[in-house]
Amino acid sequence: MDFAGIVELINSKFGDGFAAVEEEAAPETVQVSPSQWGELAPFLREGESLSFDAMMCITGIDEGAESENLAVVYNLHSMKHNHKLEVYVPTPRAAPKVPSVEQIWRIADWFERETYDMFGIEFEGHRDLRRILLPSDWDGFPLRKDYQFPETYRGIVVDKMKEGWE
Repeated sequence: MDFAGIVELINSKFGDGFAAVEEEAAPETVQVSPSQWGELAPFLREGESLSFDAMMCITGIDEGAESENLAVVYNLHSMKHNHKLEVYVPTPRAAPKVPSVEQIWRIADWFERETYDMFGIEFEGHRDLRRILLPSDWDGFPLRKDYQFPETYRGIVVDKMKEGWE
């Protein structure tokens, strides 16, 4: 099934305009709200015509100071039908929350934990949402554009090579 057919199938199930096509985004990308993602994810996995059985990646995005949003991008693939889909889910920077899909796609467990660790996006319903790369007492989320790198951690100077960073 091609991208237009996937979008048509989604919108026929959930209503016209449910999955907005992002013209300026990567090809084969739809945008949904966090609450819509909670409804859409099981349908994408279990729908016989779709069968998105492989989650390839979850990526967090900080859209920058001019935006009030962070976002989560999901890359899905159907092994059965050999089609793909990217789902873009914006969430407010002030309280970033997206429904967890770790019980739908098991690989999402670690992907969601990494996104939480680096961006501070909470995945509601995740069974074990905690830091995976940084110590549990680390302050802040390093991949946010407004993150201030600490000078010390537990009294130890955190040396940072500054050549080529600025």
